[in-house]
Amino acid sequence: MLANIGVPGLILIIVLALIIFGPKKLPELGRAVGQTLGEFKKSARELTSDVVDEVKEVKEMASVDVTKELKK
Repeated sequence: MLANIGVPGLILIIVLALIIFGPKKLPELGRAVGQTLGEFKKSARELTSDVVDEVKEVKEMASVDVTKELKK
């Protein structure tokens, strides 16, 4: 995604952002983008954690069922 832009493309984006938003609004915009990305990462971590927990629970339940069947 972003890695394919390259240095010249990144410089062009920064210059356009300065022209469009101006030097006073740019720090506010950057802060907002950073907070949004932070919240997105946090949500993604929580979702991943939930899925991993569910998979562990299913595996434990399956192993308990198999153990019960083997004891019969």
